[in-house]
Amino acid sequence: MKLSKVLLVVLWLVLAWSIVPAQGPPGPSSPLYGARPETGNPSTGLPAALQEVRIEQKLDQQLPLDLVFRDEAGNDVKLGQYFGQKPVVLAFVYYDCPMLCTQILNAMVTSFRVLPFQVGNEFDVVTISFDPRETPELARAKKKVYVNYLPEKMRANAANGWHFLTGDQANIERITGAAGFHYRWDEKTQQFAHASAIMLTTPQGKLSRYYYGVDYPARDLRLGLIESSANKIGSPVDQLLLYCYHYDPATGRYGAVVMNVMRVAGVITLLGIVAMLVLLKARNTTGATPKTGGATL
Repeated sequence: MKLSKVLLVVLWLVLAWSIVPAQGPPGPSSPLYGARPETGNPSTGLPAALQEVRIEQKLDQQLPLDLVFRDEAGNDVKLGQYFGQKPVVLAFVYYDCPMLCTQILNAMVTSFRVLPFQVGNEFDVVTISFDPRETPELARAKKKVYVNYLPEKMRANAANGWHFLTGDQANIERITGAAGFHYRWDEKTQQFAHASAIMLTTPQGKLSRYYYGVDYPARDLRLGLIESSANKIGSPVDQLLLYCYHYDPATGRYGAVVMNVMRVAGVITLLGIVAMLVLLKARNTTGATPKTGGATL
């Protein structure tokens, strides 16, 4: 069989396998993180301070980009000025938080250090304090700490692309409500009770991905940024990874799609067989070449 015919067979098999549908994502798995609104009033077993604390996913919802906040220099800025060109990582913290918010920021910057994409280049970051008492001076100090934690070659872009904002109560409530970030002030501890997560948005400001907890694997962020950008960033290898890994809204993670992995493995195996057959055919053709010259007495 000629090489061209073999390649046509391989292409036909790939197209045949691609029509097999993949399974959809599971439903919500935690009272604080839900892939879709829950019905009724189920008992969560949570303490009173956490009864209203949760993250409600609002995938594909538009953020209110007309809201006004203050940047690190104390200037009034419209939220929309940070959108329009690149996907955005969005995080809600308060800068004077004694524990959880620091872990969120630490996890973010740890992933940013190893991502193949750079803050301020392929994507931007908007960090918003949900404590209306906090000031631009505090935001500026926090930004300096985290930008300086990045490798030196990344700092210039990050200084322009990572924004630490503060605002008044009304604007804070509108943006957190739009993103489904529900928190509350606990008088007993004199602290905010809140869940931990970051979000990805499209360049137009639509929510596209939620990542829960205080660990945001660079692979998951990488794939989420590619999808949020409508595949305007990334490489052919990234496209292959997106074929093999799909986002699960319930866990906020990218998981392997077994059928797709098997398809890719099958194609690689077939291509290997084709290459081996071509190599063997070339070797046999070379070995069968008759030698020239007369017989000796």
